[in-house]
Amino acid sequence: MKILGISGSLRADSFNTALLRIAQKVAPAGMEIEIADIKAFPVYDEDIYVNGFPDAVATFRAQIAAADGFLFATPEYNYGMSGVIKNAIDWASRPPEQPFDGKAMAMLGASAGKLGTALAQQQLRQVLVGLNGQIATKPQVFIGGAFQAFDENGALLDDTANGLIGQLLVSLQELCQRTAAA
Repeated sequence: MKILGISGSLRADSFNTALLRIAQKVAPAGMEIEIADIKAFPVYDEDIYVNGFPDAVATFRAQIAAADGFLFATPEYNYGMSGVIKNAIDWASRPPEQPFDGKAMAMLGASAGKLGTALAQQQLRQVLVGLNGQIATKPQVFIGGAFQAFDENGALLDDTANGLIGQLLVSLQELCQRTAAA
């Protein structure tokens, strides 16, 4: 089973990209998680799109088409999801074919605030439902106080949170199996 991880943060030491790396380590048997590189995406612009997808976007769309499901890691900025993740979704979902359609998805996130990424994930969920994404909703993984939640190597210090990530991946795996059978 191939899962595409998409981080809504471009920072080299991103907590959200660290969550995707943790997910790679705790993924259930038979699940492979590849992390997409969305750094080279221009801001979505219809004038660019009419001339075709930029190379980085075309690569991303091919990764999406090849994936069985998705794991989104979104930070929370100003009570919402990052513009980076929304921009990647906007580019990837343009016609022809909307490659997210009907596929299994899950989300998690880390942020400096006490609520973690609860509001960002709520916003992201709305967007993914609009793409006809099938969303694993339990358990929810919101990592608050991110600057204290990770060690200097990007490892999550909370064993309960690590366990929740593993549980979320099992839920995503089961959802991928159900959507493939449908």
